[in-house]
Amino acid sequence: MTAQIAYPLTSLPVAAASSVKKDGWRGMMRALAAEGKLLITNHNQPEAVILSTAEYTRLVEAAQAARNASPDPLVELRRRFDERLAVLAEDTAGDALRSAMRSPGQLGGRVKAGSTF
Repeated sequence: MTAQIAYPLTSLPVAAASSVKKDGWRGMMRALAAEGKLLITNHNQPEAVILSTAEYTRLVEAAQAARNASPDPLVELRRRFDERLAVLAEDTAGDALRSAMRSPGQLGGRVKAGSTF
């Protein structure tokens, strides 16, 4: 699994909205080329983050890799449930249930709450 790196807004290069207006698109692209990301502020408050296409692609690929690296817990739960439920579809399921009901288990005075207890 790839290590995730958190980028707080304070670590991004900053451009004020007024400088964006002043320098125009080319000036913004020059600033963006240096780091791949740029925080735009308005009255010293963060307003937007602009990413280069390379940085955006890197983030999307990292998110996809993280999604693929961690298994979906519902898939595993469903598999285990289906595995246990499959016993009921066997031809001998009815006989096994009747047999179990005819001879109750011996618990020795203890309570059994499930296979994990």
